[in-house]
Amino acid sequence: MKKNHNFATHILATVIFTSRWLQVPLYLGLIVAQGVYVYNFGEILYHLVTGIHHLKEVEIMLLVLGLIDVVMIANLLLMVIVGGYETFVSRLYLENHPDQPEWLSHVNAGTMKVKLAMALVGISSIHLLKTFIEADSLTDRTIFWQVTIHFTFLASALALAYVNKMSYSSSNENISQD
Repeated sequence: MKKNHNFATHILATVIFTSRWLQVPLYLGLIVAQGVYVYNFGEILYHLVTGIHHLKEVEIMLLVLGLIDVVMIANLLLMVIVGGYETFVSRLYLENHPDQPEWLSHVNAGTMKVKLAMALVGISSIHLLKTFIEADSLTDRTIFWQVTIHFTFLASALALAYVNKMSYSSSNENISQD
């Protein structure tokens, strides 16, 4: 009986562990989404370059902020794709590759959450800057909610960083006590 239990447990563990490969299509989908952002970046850049002679300074600034926003979202996508795949699916084996991102060597689920939260704060900051530039054309309610959402992102990122730090400190204490 025990032999069957061990075999069944082994099969179940194998199926559960192998199920991580179901995430691959999700990461491939994010790569397609990144392609959409590259196209969007090209459209904004084209509008900026072709309109250089008739755009006002504020319009140029808003277009440039749009470009920065697209780049920051693309960076967020890249972190999720590369870091998520490496953390949850399979190693990428980039140890000796000259282009290996520095952050990838010490990425884990906690670090990924903090990096993603901070990226969201950065993206939110760009949107908030756009809001302040266009404040005259927006309602006070819209501005209030954008500021509130930004501070919610900021508080969440700080809380995640604190919890990650406490978790990291706690695990290091346990290792040193062993």
